[in-house]
Parts: sequence; structure tokens; C-alpha cells
Amino acid sequence: MKLLDLFCGAGGAAVGYHRAGFEVVGVDIVDHSKYYPYEFIQGDALTYLMDNYWQFDAIHASPPCQRFSQMQHIHKNKHKHPDLLTPTRKALQTINKPYVIENVVGAPLRIDLMLCGTMFGLRIIKHRIFESNISMPLLTMMCNHEDVYDPWHGHSRGNYREKDKLFAAMGIDWYMPQKMIGQALPPAYTEYIGKILMEHLSTQEKSPAATGDK
Repeated sequence: MKLLDLFCGAGGAAVGYHRAGFEVVGVDIVDHSKYYPYEFIQGDALTYLMDNYWQFDAIHASPPCQRFSQMQHIHKNKHKHPDLLTPTRKALQTINKPYVIENVVGAPLRIDLMLCGTMFGLRIIKHRIFESNISMPLLTMMCNHEDVYDPWHGHSRGNYREKDKLFAAMGIDWYMPQKMIGQALPPAYTEYIGKILMEHLSTQEKSPAATGDK
């Protein structure tokens, strides 16, 4: 099964999907080929999607979240960051493929699933919401915010010496610049979702991507 990873960054989502059994191709307007662990294509994510969606069995999209983050609301400068989520959702709704869209809490997504690092035994609080056109579990694991590592505040923020703790807390075991890890998804999230996608796809008829037909 092939999965298209849009706005892929350095591969946090990709590694989880790969662990779930997908062959992953990432697309991003910024060149992350030095860090992305699978096939990487530099280009506009939405243009690539509409030209090539038929080659894939499922789509994941993580549009930039800065516009919807709490920090932008505090500083009242969300207008400085483009809304790529809305056109991404519209594009995905026009194609007949299973999709997952991920973003921060507060983004204008239908919340079909919300995950936190502590649900997977990771010592980090990192809530992310997901919208999908396939069924997601109504009940998930519970958060446990005790004894967690907080890299976002206090003396550890931006401290290069803390990078090993941060990588371990996120469950990331390949290299990416420390400045990118704050935007990355812990792979545990998409490994969990990827298994749900795999189960969904296994119940469907053979996809066009498997036959090579458009």
C-alpha cells in the first residue's frame, strides 16, 4: 500500500505510517531530503496531490499549523500565516481516497480523533487533532500528564543539550534539526492511525493504485 505524505516536514508522520506497513512518499515545498527517511519530492503539496493522487491508496496531510496555534492567537498575528488547511481539505474531498488531516488543537477541523504522546507511553504532552473520511475509534487511550518532560517552557526551551531528551520523549530515533522537531508528529500517532487505515483498505476492493490505472 502506498501513502502520500503532504506537507511532510522531516518525516515524523511518515515513519509511523511506514511502521504500520505503508510505502510512503513525502512532498513539501521546502527541501527536507537530507532528513526525510523515504522518497521525497520537493514541490507544492496541493499541485502534486491533484496531479498524482491516483497513484496512492491513502493520503495524509499536515498543513502548516502556525495560523491556528495558541501563540498566534496570543500575539494576534495569525494573518501573517496563510491558511493552507482549508484548500487542502477541499482538494481531498474531491478525490475518492481515504485521507487523514492533522493539525493543532484549535484548528478548524472536525475532531474525529485526538491523540497525546502520553497515550503511547511517551513522556510528552503533545495534543493533535485528526479529521478523516474513514471511521476512527470512538474511544482511545487516556492521557496521563504526570511525570512528563516539558521542552516548551523554562530553562530547557531551545537548549541544545536537551535534544536527546526531546528526541526520546517524541519517540524519534533518526536525525532532524532540533528546530524542526517541535513541528514533527511523534511516529506513534501515525503508526496507530496507519493500522486503522490498513484495516480499512484491506476490506475494500483492489484500488486503482494497485493496478496502475488512472
